[in-house]
Amino acid sequence: MEPLIRISGRGALIMTLNGLTSGQVAVLQELIRSSDSGADLDSTPPSVLKKHRTSSRNTSLELALTGTFDQLKHVIRSFPTYCIPENLAKKIDSLLDNYMRSDYKINCRGNILDLGSRTHIMGILNMTPDSFSDGGLYNNAAKAFVRARDMAAAGADIIDIGGESTRPGAEPLSEEEELRRIIPVIEHLAAELAVPISVDTYKATVAKKALDAGASIVNDISGLRFSPDMAKVVAEYGAAVVIMHIKGTPRDMQLNPVYDDVVVDVTSYLEEGIAIAVKAGVDREKILIDPGIGFGKTLEHNLTLLSRLDELRSLGRPIVLGTSRKKFIGTILGIPVPGQRVDGTAPTLALGIERGARVVRVHDVGRMAQVVRMTDAVLKGNSNLDKRNPE
Repeated sequence: MEPLIRISGRGALIMTLNGLTSGQVAVLQELIRSSDSGADLDSTPPSVLKKHRTSSRNTSLELALTGTFDQLKHVIRSFPTYCIPENLAKKIDSLLDNYMRSDYKINCRGNILDLGSRTHIMGILNMTPDSFSDGGLYNNAAKAFVRARDMAAAGADIIDIGGESTRPGAEPLSEEEELRRIIPVIEHLAAELAVPISVDTYKATVAKKALDAGASIVNDISGLRFSPDMAKVVAEYGAAVVIMHIKGTPRDMQLNPVYDDVVVDVTSYLEEGIAIAVKAGVDREKILIDPGIGFGKTLEHNLTLLSRLDELRSLGRPIVLGTSRKKFIGTILGIPVPGQRVDGTAPTLALGIERGARVVRVHDVGRMAQVVRMTDAVLKGNSNLDKRNPE
C-alpha cells in the first residue's frame, strides 16, 4: 500500500506523507538535511515539521515536510527510487502541480466560466415544496422566473435549478414529478438568461431531459454514484458536471456518519468520481468537485472540511462550496430558522474562498456577492476584479 499524501498551506506548503516505513523516513530526513545545497532552493531549506507513528497499533509513520513549492518540487525530484518508487514520486509531483493550479476555465456548452479570474456564484433555485430553507417559495414557474432574473441581476454566474429536496430525511421523488417541476423553467430561463443553467439532480434521465431543455451543467449530489448512466449522459452532451460527496442517501445520511479521516475519505470519494467521469468520456476540464457540506457529516466533520478545504486542491479540479444557511451554522449560532443564517454563512464563504473554493452555491446572491468580491479583492490585492462593480 503506497503512502497517503496530503498537501496544505499558502506560501510555505505542508506536504504530509502518511504510511511510510521507518527506513523511508530515515532516508527522506537525510535528503532534507542535505537539500540546502540545491542551487534552485531559497536560502532556508525545506524542513521536517513533524514525524510520528500513525497509531499505537500501526508500525507506519507520518512525515510532514514544509517548504515553498519550488523547494518541495526539488526534494521530490531527488527522491531515491529505492526509497520512494518513481511512479509515486511522479504522483506527488503531479499533486503539487494540481494544488497550485488556479487557471480553471469551464466550458458550459459554449459559455466559458473563467474561475481563475474571480470566485463565481451559483444561485440556488429550488422548485420544491419541502426544501430545508426555501421550500415552497418558488415552486411555480412565474415565481421561479422572477427569482432567477433577480439572482442573475444580483451577480449570479450560474442558476442551479432543483426539483427534488435532498435535505436530511427527504424521501425520493419520482422522475415524472421532478421533470414536471423543472423542465419548463429550464427551457424558459436557458432561452432568456445569459448565465449557464445547472440542473441539480442525481437521475440520469432527468439530467438528459434537462440538458435537452438547455441546461449546461449537471450538479449531482451523489458524485455519479446513484445513477449508473449519469456519467455517460454528461459525456454525451459535453456538459460540465459537479461531483459531490455524500455518505449514504438523503434519507439516512445524517443518522450516524463516521469517518476515519473525513477529509481523506471525502478526497478519495471525489477522486473516484473524477475517474468514473473521465472513463465515461467526460472532459476532465469540465469537472468540478464539492465536499458536500452537510451531506452525511456531523458538525465537527463540516468544520474540519472547511478548515482543511485546501487539501482538495490536490485533485486538480475547481472546488464548489455549498454552506448557505445550513444546519451546522444554525447549531453554532443558535439560529433554528434557515433564512436567518445569512450572516453566519458569510464567514464560511470567505474562509472557503481563502482555502481554494472557486464557486460558492448560495441562496442570498446579492448579499453573498459582496462577501465574495470583497474576499477576492483582499486575497488578490485587486479592487477591480469584476467590471459589474460600481467605481
